[in-house]
Amino acid sequence: MARFFRRGKTRVYFLPSIASGTKAPTAAEITAGTELTGNINDMNGFSFMSETIDTPDLATTFTKNIPGPDTVDDSNLVIYLDSATNTLRTTLAKGTVGFIVICDYKPSGAVTTGDKVDTWPVTVSGVPKQYSMGNDPALWTAMFAATDTPAVDVTVL
Repeated sequence: MARFFRRGKTRVYFLPSIASGTKAPTAAEITAGTELTGNINDMNGFSFMSETIDTPDLATTFTKNIPGPDTVDDSNLVIYLDSATNTLRTTLAKGTVGFIVICDYKPSGAVTTGDKVDTWPVTVSGVPKQYSMGNDPALWTAMFAATDTPAVDVTVL
């Protein structure tokens, strides 16, 4: 696959639940969820990785390591404030539990069966507004705590 620029290609959704125990959403669950894509100014985190544990020994000056615990970065979405309605601040209110679903490459059309997505079980941990006197749009941040292991590159059912 060719390299691509995320804007205009990556789609982000919030789903209140996923029925599958594998964290693989159905196309209907994604359609019934809330698409956040057009309201996102920036996104940070949503990285799933393993730490390493150093295992030095006296036999060498080289410090070997072994795989350690899996971790996730602090994750958030920076979202535009709406001057008339703020339905996303209700959908993503502090304490809300659900899933952030990210479809890396879907420039148009609905996410369908067979597409690949990442699903992040989350709780919204904070919703601070950002204030600026500069030439900036009004923004707020939806902060997320990962509540379980993310599912990466799962197939939409």
